[in-house]
Amino acid sequence: MTTTQSTAPATGLRHRNDIDGLRTVAIVLVVIYHVWLGRVSGGVDVFLMISAFLLTASLTRRAAEGTPLALGAFWSRRFRRLVPAAAVTMLGILAAALAFMPPTQWPRIWSETLASLFYVENWHLALAEVDYYARDSAETSPLQHFWSLSVQGQVFLLWPVLIALVAVALRTRRHLVRPVLGAVFAGIFISSLWFSITETRDAQAFAYFDTRTRLWEFAAGSLVALALPHLRPTRLVGAILGWAGLVGIVLCGIVLDVRGGFPGHLALWPVLCTAAVIVSGNTPSRLGPARLLSSRPLTVLTPDAYALYLVHWPILVFWMAAADTDRVGPLSGLAVVALSLVAARLLSRGVEQPLMRGSARPGRGAALRGIALVAASVVVVAGATGGWRWIEQTRTQQLANAAADADYPGAAQVEVPFEIASADVPLLPAPTALDGEWEAVGPACAGALAPSASILDGTCNQSPDADIAAMRILVIGDSHAQQLAAPLIALSEDRDLAVITLLQGGCTVGVLEESRSGSMDSCEPWVRAALQYAAEIRPDAVYTVLTRADAEQPERLLHGVDQAIDAFAEADIPVIGIRDNPRFSFDMYACALDESRSCDVARDDVLAPENPAAALSDAVTVVDFTPWLCPWDVCHAAIGNIAVYIDDNHLSRSYARTLAPFLDEILTESHRVALPSA
Repeated sequence: MTTTQSTAPATGLRHRNDIDGLRTVAIVLVVIYHVWLGRVSGGVDVFLMISAFLLTASLTRRAAEGTPLALGAFWSRRFRRLVPAAAVTMLGILAAALAFMPPTQWPRIWSETLASLFYVENWHLALAEVDYYARDSAETSPLQHFWSLSVQGQVFLLWPVLIALVAVALRTRRHLVRPVLGAVFAGIFISSLWFSITETRDAQAFAYFDTRTRLWEFAAGSLVALALPHLRPTRLVGAILGWAGLVGIVLCGIVLDVRGGFPGHLALWPVLCTAAVIVSGNTPSRLGPARLLSSRPLTVLTPDAYALYLVHWPILVFWMAAADTDRVGPLSGLAVVALSLVAARLLSRGVEQPLMRGSARPGRGAALRGIALVAASVVVVAGATGGWRWIEQTRTQQLANAAADADYPGAAQVEVPFEIASADVPLLPAPTALDGEWEAVGPACAGALAPSASILDGTCNQSPDADIAAMRILVIGDSHAQQLAAPLIALSEDRDLAVITLLQGGCTVGVLEESRSGSMDSCEPWVRAALQYAAEIRPDAVYTVLTRADAEQPERLLHGVDQAIDAFAEADIPVIGIRDNPRFSFDMYACALDESRSCDVARDDVLAPENPAAALSDAVTVVDFTPWLCPWDVCHAAIGNIAVYIDDNHLSRSYARTLAPFLDEILTESHRVALPSA
């Protein structure tokens, strides 16, 4: 790009100082809103549109002139600028996570670092938002801001390909390149905007990070780039457009619920405001905001804008982690901003700008050097991440292999004095092994056990030998049923017993219970399909949770559980009814790791004095694990050197499996459901 005055008419591609100033406004808004307001400003949407505007203007000019696009060199230059600075930031985040974050968060840091490194962090976060089992999705991640860079990186790959395809198709009719590209980007704009509105309405948490819901914002920038040479507003109209757009950008995050309502039709606000400012700067008028945006105070941060975006968020997150707070005050916020500015300047001057100057040298060698530099950055970050994970996983496995059963009695410790268990062994499971603590039985249900109802797809699993086992028990319910089924699954492993599970996160067997699923507004269709499935396969028993325990609400029977029991009785299927485990107002596992805290909770504070399921004892075999979860009327975070919970409400698989002998004893004494002998 050649440098010209930003107020000169646009006859071709030129440097726009006012756009530099607009970038500064956007990054300042992002930082201010993140640090002090705890909200999203809409500034990221400004960045997305500007990036597409500049990219399209540059490549379209070359395509229309018949100049080779040289996409390899283009991608080399672009990612040579982006990847090394991001890699340095990621290495800093890894080091800070090791120093300031608890080990329970390390697996998330590993996975998000790799997702950010390969520009798929937005999809990682989107899937976590709707994953009921993503235990860390509500926690603030120091890598969360990489979602927008991931979307941008994906577009940096897609947009040049689209432009190149049009250029190749019209190589003998170059005068049609701009109109055809306008039609292509208009189609993307319309279809993506419609999809964005629909998905934001139906699944806003997922839509916020979805690339498909953001493509129209890039398409808008491309359409502005294509139309700009033909837009000649009068000086007065240009000034009004510019000031209205700039004020709209500043007020966007205040007026709109950007995090809760984006990126549907509400995102038109920052996009149209950005377009107005860009069009305004294309006029020779001095009445518009172009002069202000081109001024030194508003362009001084432009060289550091990318670096500032990279570093400000992790600095804020780690500051809050070190201070053990979820908000920063005025003075601490100033410290975060000052530290971010210093770190951004160091990153920009030490990494980004030198590499940009190096990429400006023409020639094939420059492209190859850029590719090598990007590859080296990826290898270093991936190696550091993988090495750290391997070390921790190896250490965890060594602990597990060296553990003697006598050192980890789990629930058996309740039956003997506490001093029998060694007190100097590490707690199991290890903090970095919690993702492996979800109980599972085996492959998806197949053959005669495959559900016929499509709503059950993906929720049915079976023991490998379920088709030939002498006895089959069906587990139905949510994640609590899953974890409370661990003792049953443990018993099945050395007996002629198969376990089939129908599990849907957030959906219990209570027909009238509200949905707590991230993907289903109502659980009733799934529950009724599960009841029908039980009637079809006729298991020897159904194993399910009958009550609901809450940290702040009295324990109760599930709403509509009587309808489920009646359905099982009609199909002549015995029911093993489990009492829910207690839930707490704090993370029991994190508490178990902190020797300075007391984690004991009185049983009566989290469970009813009497088991509500006892009222159904005439119809079901009631199983209550409370004596081994809250012995002597006190609920503990760890028993027998094993953590009882992996969070604030889910039993650990390691501890739940030690309940197997007691489940066997309860069922044997009930004389209703006789398990095969070992």
